[in-house]
Parts: sequence; C-alpha cells; structure tokens
Amino acid sequence: MTISPEDVLSFWFEESGPDKWFEKSDVFDDEIRERFGEITEAARHGRLRDWLDSTRGRLAQIILIDQFSRNLHRNSPLTWSADSRGLALAKQMITDGQDLALNHAERKFVYMPFMHSEVLADQEQSIALYSSLAEEGAEGGDDTLKYAVLHRDIVARFGRFPHRNEILGRDKMPEEVAFLKEPNSSF
Repeated sequence: MTISPEDVLSFWFEESGPDKWFEKSDVFDDEIRERFGEITEAARHGRLRDWLDSTRGRLAQIILIDQFSRNLHRNSPLTWSADSRGLALAKQMITDGQDLALNHAERKFVYMPFMHSEVLADQEQSIALYSSLAEEGAEGGDDTLKYAVLHRDIVARFGRFPHRNEILGRDKMPEEVAFLKEPNSSF
C-alpha cells in the first residue's frame, strides 16, 4: 500500500488528535510504527521529494520527521537525529507563506520544529509564531505559547535541553542535574 500525505494528515488530525499527540504510549507508538514506520524513515532520509510539491505534502513530512520520529525512536538518539531536516522544511514553508494556507492546528505542527530546536534564535521565532496563533484565537493557542516559552527558557538557561543529555551521551552539568529533579523539567 502506498501512503500519501493525506493518509498521514488524516491519521494525525482526525484519527488521533490532541489526546494522543503528547502522551507517552507504547500502544500509540506501535500503531505509528506499524502504519507509518517505513514512510517516516523515508522522510527522515529525504526520500519523499515529490511530497515537497505541495503545502500538505510538506506538512505531512514535518509530522513524520518531527512527531512520528519521537514516537518511533523514543529514548534513542534517533529521536532528534532528523530535527534539522524538519526545521528546514518548516522554515521554507514560512518563507513561502505556505503556513498561512493551513488551519491553526496544522500550523501548530509546522511551527513545532522551532520549539524542538536547541538554537535560541529558533526558540525566539517559536514564541513569535505561537504568539501569532494565540492572537488569532487558535484553540489551545495560549497553552501552546506557554510551552513555547518554557522550551525557550530552558534553551536560554542551558543552551540545550538537559533531558536529552543521557540519551545523547552528553556530559551533564551540575545545574542541569539539579534542574532535572524539578517538576515539569523535561518535555
């Protein structure tokens, strides 16, 4: 069976929805693996060039790279290994104005690679993008903006996300170790 961008978007926005998007669930991870594992790997390695021809194809690729990779590679360095590709797609969509052709929920996921970046400038852009969604009255826009600010504050403080250190084999600074003991310190 060939998977299309609409298959990905229908699964994410219609079948799954907010209740599943940000929860850690082996059942949900397994469903993504079974249905979209191969196509996610193709996107992660830049093999879906024909999907770049449409706004919805680019959005579907961002979801595969930025969201499904987190489900498929949970607790592995592969979780974040294609983030730069997802961020490049998101930046190009914004440059081309394609994000503005999408609804609020879809735009939230175009902007998510900025929130996942360990580059402070990307984090600042994340806040600007989510602020615009909140100002437009996007459902859950204020909550998403709150999380964007929390992500930015972590990167501003540490220059990275400390919760990735162990998985990525990075040295841990004492301040990061203390921070990780605080409630709501990792995402």
